[in-house]
Amino acid sequence: MRWVLAIDLGNGGPKVAAVEESGTIVATAFKPVSVYVGLDGTATQDAIEWEVALRAAVAEVIEGVPKDDLVAIGITGQWGSTVPVGPDDDPAGPVILWSDTRSRHNVARILGGPISFGGYAPHKVLPWVRITGGAPNPAGADPTGHALLLQNELSDIGDRCRVLLEPVDYLAFLLTGRAAATPVSMTASWLTDNHIGSKPEYVEDLVRRSGRKPELLPELIPTGSIQGPLLADPAERLGLKPGVPVACGIPDIHAAIVGSGAVKAYDTHMAVSTTAWLSGPVPFKRTDILHGMATLPGLTPDMNIVGNNIETGGAALSWLREQIIAPSDGLLGGGSGIGADGAAPVTEQPTYAALTELAATAPAGSEGLIFTPWLAGERSPVEDKNLRAAFLNLSLRTDRAMLVRAVMEGVALNINWLFGYYEKFVKRTVPSIRIMGGGAQSDLWCSIIASTLDRRIEQVADPLNAQLRGVALWALVCMGEITLDEAAARVPVARTFDPVPADREVYAHHMREYKKLYGTVKGFYKRMNG
Repeated sequence: MRWVLAIDLGNGGPKVAAVEESGTIVATAFKPVSVYVGLDGTATQDAIEWEVALRAAVAEVIEGVPKDDLVAIGITGQWGSTVPVGPDDDPAGPVILWSDTRSRHNVARILGGPISFGGYAPHKVLPWVRITGGAPNPAGADPTGHALLLQNELSDIGDRCRVLLEPVDYLAFLLTGRAAATPVSMTASWLTDNHIGSKPEYVEDLVRRSGRKPELLPELIPTGSIQGPLLADPAERLGLKPGVPVACGIPDIHAAIVGSGAVKAYDTHMAVSTTAWLSGPVPFKRTDILHGMATLPGLTPDMNIVGNNIETGGAALSWLREQIIAPSDGLLGGGSGIGADGAAPVTEQPTYAALTELAATAPAGSEGLIFTPWLAGERSPVEDKNLRAAFLNLSLRTDRAMLVRAVMEGVALNINWLFGYYEKFVKRTVPSIRIMGGGAQSDLWCSIIASTLDRRIEQVADPLNAQLRGVALWALVCMGEITLDEAAARVPVARTFDPVPADREVYAHHMREYKKLYGTVKGFYKRMNG
């Protein structure tokens, strides 16, 4: 059995799989890691904890799998985060996550001005947009903000660094000893020319404008490269055979392109994971800076992909489950039938299947209840870190079934808000969308999304592990064993969901109101959280 070790380093921790060349997932394991979030905008993780969790996950996956038949290692995961690596090749400090906003004021100095739109002064941002299609995040929540933070407020760490790496590049570095990156993995740094067919190299003028130290940038190699063979020491620690090819890491959005099977021009997929997004390959470079959308370097030289991000997708349902339905605060929940005795034990939480089964008992539209899923602010289709979530139109009739369904519907409404701008961005109607991610496991959620967007939704098989399948198949593409089209053919569709006419009318009414909410509440949130 020839198989690929697939690694997906998400925000919650590494998920690992053994994937056959056919795309069949043989075994998976997940090990959680901690996240520190501070009131000052801090969001960090520990790269050492990553490595410990990775070893445990790999050990679990390879039990019973023939180790000698391992043919490659593929890596995907979170992006827009920064691992500061010291001269001893160990982390020099905590990983600064994509949601860390402590460097907002540093980025304002390089991109802001007296006249700004969305945090950008036009004369400062245009050179970035012309070359890359995007620009550093005005909230400082990306590698440029992180680098400036390490050069200023965190200089005690920054002065000890020899290179700054994205998480996927850091894992590849651990395995191969080579500190390298690709235009794809460096997407969130906005330092490469992202026109179709451009050479994989940093643009010196943009590096200068960013204020970043060029000596801390990793070596840049072509997307789709093999970064190197698995070295003996990491192989021994992981229980694997040395010498196995390690493909360059790719962000989760790129792994999702392969894992959804939507690899041709204008094919569109949707991920409902911790966050959510809409993406697909496109044969052009374009930017919609007002709605947080731009083309990013693609997997092949002739294609870019659309990039955008909804900050809270499936995490909204996790929040409801963990903080409202069954929090571990000593108070038992009850009254809805969740749990064997009608009350959720403190040490146990209801499954997502139980929650969605409960939600299915509520009517479409939850009797006018609307949830705005802005628990972590928003990035697309508006860039506003001050936004927060809310339930609107609660009544004495509102029960937990409606609360759960309203959260699912709120995420769908937010996706539809972005979808309108997405279709304008690609300049065509999108008739169907592949769906993947943890949220896509729910048939109810898929149906809600189909009726809200008024589009056919195609649920890929095993949607929770679609990115693991995708990055495994991508590793085979990098090795030259299969083509990208052949990889897509190995992604099966489990079910399709068409809009339900009655539900579509309800959600269309909700959507008309939902679009007005941002303009109504943004001033309040700015006053409260700015």
